[in-house]
Amino acid sequence: MCRQLYTPCLSSESLYKTRGVAIHYYGQKKELPLLKQEVPEYKQIQSQVLQDVAGLLDKAFQAFFRRLKAKQKAGFPRFQGDNRYHSFTYPQSGFALNGKCLKLSKIGNVRIKCHRQIEGTIKTCTIRRQNNKWYACFSCEIDVEPAPSTGGEIGIDLGILNLATASNGDLYDNHRFLKQSEKKIRYWNKILSRRKKGSRRWHKAKQQLAKAYEQLTNRRHDRAHKVSRQLADQYDLIAFEDLNIQDMVKHKTLSKWILDASWRSLVVYTTYKAEEAGKCVIQVNPQNTS
Repeated sequence: MCRQLYTPCLSSESLYKTRGVAIHYYGQKKELPLLKQEVPEYKQIQSQVLQDVAGLLDKAFQAFFRRLKAKQKAGFPRFQGDNRYHSFTYPQSGFALNGKCLKLSKIGNVRIKCHRQIEGTIKTCTIRRQNNKWYACFSCEIDVEPAPSTGGEIGIDLGILNLATASNGDLYDNHRFLKQSEKKIRYWNKILSRRKKGSRRWHKAKQQLAKAYEQLTNRRHDRAHKVSRQLADQYDLIAFEDLNIQDMVKHKTLSKWILDASWRSLVVYTTYKAEEAGKCVIQVNPQNTS
């Protein structure tokens, strides 16, 4: 139902293309009580969840205009099909975590597997569906104490043969997870292409293919988290190359191995871990850094 709400919100925002009229986030937010009167089914959904749908669309338009201003490929916000909308959010209230149960407003108690202890104050709760699994994602506000200073400084050269080469000579291996998963992905791609689209067996093959890609993504993220944790713990200043990955992936033979290395994930994970520890990550011109 959140996905179905997104479509009329996008239609009203699109009026600026034809009439020069734009209905912004707060205008759509005020119309939600009227919508509930016309469509009683929306009374079954907590009000802030519906408001967050309009907020998501507002963020999409902000990004659209930012790209237009930067003279990039704009990409107008698109309508969301059944296979493109996979989450809804309680932005402030309407949820409570009680032991092994998560209480959601207008839904009830849902039994969960809490894989780690929640720290700090929970600010938002997002319910997300991924590959027929459901996840509750909490964003929490915590007080972070700076880690003890090590006095170490390091430069990192990103690569394909080795994921990262440090200026002190340390090497971080590139496990090439795509090479390990390629056979399984190719197999399920072939099975999927041979089955009738929309059939039960086609959906089964599609789920297996999605599972193979999910495993590949989890392995990449796990490796990036482990390397970034080592760097953030050992050094106070970490310098990465400021690579133009968007242009580099246009290479005919190296593109898939560049994507498989997940350099951007490593930089992003190291940056936020270093900030939490009171340390610094910078990106420098890659010219003559190898």
